[in-house]
Amino acid sequence: MLAVDDARTRRRNRNRSRAARTAVALTATGAVLAGCGAQATDPSATPSRIVLADAQPLGDYNPVNGYGELGVSPLYDGLLRPTSTSDRTLPDLIPALAAAPPTPNADSTVWDVELRRGVAFSDGSAFDAADVVATYDAVLDPASASEIAASYTMIDEVTAVDDHHVRFTLDYPYYAFPARLTLGIAPSEELGGGPAVESPLNTRPVGTGPYRLTELTPTEARFEANPDYFDGAPEVTELVTVYTPDDNARAQQMRAGGIDGTVLPPVLAETFTGADGMRVDAVQSADWRGVSLPAGNPFTADGRARRAMNLAVDRQAMIDDVLAGHGRAASTPVAAVYGDAFAPDAVFPHDPERARRILDDAGWIPAADGIRARGADRAAFTVYYPAEDTVRRDLAAAFASDMHRIGIDVRLQGSTWDEMNTKIDTGAFLLGGGDKPYDLDTQIYGALHTRSPRTATYDNPSGFAIPGVDEALDDARRSLDPQRRADDYRAVQAAYVAHPTYVFLAFLDHTYVSREDGWNRGSAVMEPHSHGVSWGPWWNLARWRR
Repeated sequence: MLAVDDARTRRRNRNRSRAARTAVALTATGAVLAGCGAQATDPSATPSRIVLADAQPLGDYNPVNGYGELGVSPLYDGLLRPTSTSDRTLPDLIPALAAAPPTPNADSTVWDVELRRGVAFSDGSAFDAADVVATYDAVLDPASASEIAASYTMIDEVTAVDDHHVRFTLDYPYYAFPARLTLGIAPSEELGGGPAVESPLNTRPVGTGPYRLTELTPTEARFEANPDYFDGAPEVTELVTVYTPDDNARAQQMRAGGIDGTVLPPVLAETFTGADGMRVDAVQSADWRGVSLPAGNPFTADGRARRAMNLAVDRQAMIDDVLAGHGRAASTPVAAVYGDAFAPDAVFPHDPERARRILDDAGWIPAADGIRARGADRAAFTVYYPAEDTVRRDLAAAFASDMHRIGIDVRLQGSTWDEMNTKIDTGAFLLGGGDKPYDLDTQIYGALHTRSPRTATYDNPSGFAIPGVDEALDDARRSLDPQRRADDYRAVQAAYVAHPTYVFLAFLDHTYVSREDGWNRGSAVMEPHSHGVSWGPWWNLARWRR
């Protein structure tokens, strides 16, 4: 799994420099707004064309590499998709390309799925079982180098029972398997092998979704409604997405009336509260931010130091000041939304005095400059964060300030993912996680389980082992008893707070600004780590109604 900072983000960052040069130039001249701005007619009218500005580069539309993996996409459908009545609860997963909910055998090692009939891809070809088999096989094929392959390792085989019936055979019982059935399905003819990052699907997607891509440039993507969509043609008939990486530039576009909506950092989004004709949506998520702590640094390798840092950090102040109140404190990667599996007592209070005593007892004593040391080792390390991410930058600064108050020297370094990859052994990272939150297994397994050869780079990057956690996570993964799973997960959280390996900080609310437009948008959905204009008020755009 990719519980933290999925590889798509890193790949997009590598593409960012090329697109950013063009976007910055266009923004400076206003050409973006002139080229695709919102309808300039009666602002109270309900537009059939929506223009959104996103911070993420456009393209990378290949589901084999994770695009639309959670069943939310204008271009693709999975066998299942989320449906929601509130962002305060986990969404239900309901049939999309499946004709009915999947059926497991007695021990959940075989799952049968009957497929919806009469569905066509955007190229006119018919959807059938061969497409499902080909898509999942492509994800699992090492030649694809799919960045999401680690999330599907429980699958032994996918077979077409007939044209409208697929069977998933697993290596072990997996209670949470429906959460792996939201992967977007592509035509088998488009899955010819080779690296997923080089597939034509990245720029010429072919899906069954409610929209079709009609134009793509580095700064603009245009989508038109699919009039033959099996779930009914969208009433929003055109979607335009413009790439504007700078937060302030997107805010300026919004104020100038050139776009209908965008994603903004919480403090910047709050400046739109009360603005005439605007709405600010703060959507709850399972997206956490936290600091990983390196095993190769003498201070952070000390378990007592890691516990002290967890007590010294003022999480509520970060939520109030950095997130403008849009978040909740995180001591572990498990949020209260997981009900019985959430351990409410597994928290770190803000207690800097206790943190100082722990460090004193561990032999980390303040030196003449106020920074603690033990022998030749200083209580000092560097926290790296993606340079373009202002929220992570500000959280890292608040963390460093809290640490300095108890005699720990935390230096900050804005960086690239490529550079950070070279600092795995000695660097700390301001990470984000929770990219597959619709079952707790995929929310925490990668972040807390010891590493294996298939573990993603930023899942437990320090490789710390927590006594008892691997056993509980593995038992929960294979158990079919919901109560036993909940007991396992609470045991994991109790073990974690006794032996922390990160400093988890907060669960974020993702903040969006949009123009009041008269559409009935339906309910928000609890969001994963991924956010942007595919989520927020627009996650269900195809089902907006007047």
